[in-house]
Amino acid sequence: MSIKLTIPSVGESITEVQIAEWLKADGDTVKKDENIAVIDSEKTTFELPAPEEGKLKILRRAGETIQVGGVVGQIETNGDSAGAGSAAKKANETDKAPSPKKEMPKAVEEKPKAEVKVEKAAALHPTVSASKSSFREQEIVPMTMLRRTAAKRLVEAKQQMAMLTTFNEVDMSPIQALRASHQEAFEKRYKVKLGFMSFFVKAVIDGLKQFPQLNAEIRETDIIYHNYFDIGVAVASERGLVVPVLHSADRMSFADIEKTIGDYALRAREGTLKPVELEGGTFTITNGGVFGSLLSTPIINPPQTGILGMHTIQERAVAINAQVVVRPMMYVALTYDHRLVDGREAVLFLRRVKDAIENPTRMLIEV
Repeated sequence: MSIKLTIPSVGESITEVQIAEWLKADGDTVKKDENIAVIDSEKTTFELPAPEEGKLKILRRAGETIQVGGVVGQIETNGDSAGAGSAAKKANETDKAPSPKKEMPKAVEEKPKAEVKVEKAAALHPTVSASKSSFREQEIVPMTMLRRTAAKRLVEAKQQMAMLTTFNEVDMSPIQALRASHQEAFEKRYKVKLGFMSFFVKAVIDGLKQFPQLNAEIRETDIIYHNYFDIGVAVASERGLVVPVLHSADRMSFADIEKTIGDYALRAREGTLKPVELEGGTFTITNGGVFGSLLSTPIINPPQTGILGMHTIQERAVAINAQVVVRPMMYVALTYDHRLVDGREAVLFLRRVKDAIENPTRMLIEV
């Protein structure tokens, strides 16, 4: 019996996906619920499991774009059809003097199998186009759907928004001292470490409450002010940057934020984030500092009107009370849509974030 292998629905706004990679070859025997393919969508990557145990027949190649609900393969189970196929195969094998006509079906059967194996290898190892006598090589690698969507949205953001960036720097020593003082008790109680991101999420929410333009969006000729705070946190993965969302982040504790971000980061690497976890978002925070970035101008994630960029912490000489001292400093950058946010509001918002980080005791920590 043949069971169709179809692309499941992965979100209301997603209508097509791309086969990133076949984990099994054509003709392989697979177990029920065993992952057999990696599927890319415009928002996330997920693995496609086998609905039943049986022999896999691949119908669509790696790299192809498929509509949601489309058939990409089938599973031949151990039913009547599979039994009939086995009997026919056995009859061919016991025929001592097969005629050319009898050999033809066998050759036709095996050809797609060879083709699929080539495609699978090509998906894992990009094709290199070069002459044998040349040392100048080129790699031709199809863009993933996630990368294509990100590229399209970033170009649209640059074309449709009046983006400006303002900068400031933050003294991180108060937070470092607070973390050192409370880390052991916090981790013992909540089973998670107290990081920097939860402080910045809380500080951003404090700033957004004071300057709601940065938590709004432009929709045609209207301004939509959001009375909730869904904070997107940019997470890097092997397949590209994704921005899972902390929904109603203002209602989350420091521990909730740290646990959720940690879970998002893990599942982003595994490719198991759910589309609903990537939807929405009223403001975004991105941390290039984990890669060593000293300063950058982040690009807004539309239709949002602002994004905060965090950077690496670096010890620098600063003047405090007429004295030169060495402090762990971080540059922060706010990119904002000037169509909705004026420079005054942008600068004051960033100052509000800076003040919250440098005076963290005003933000309640559950320890």
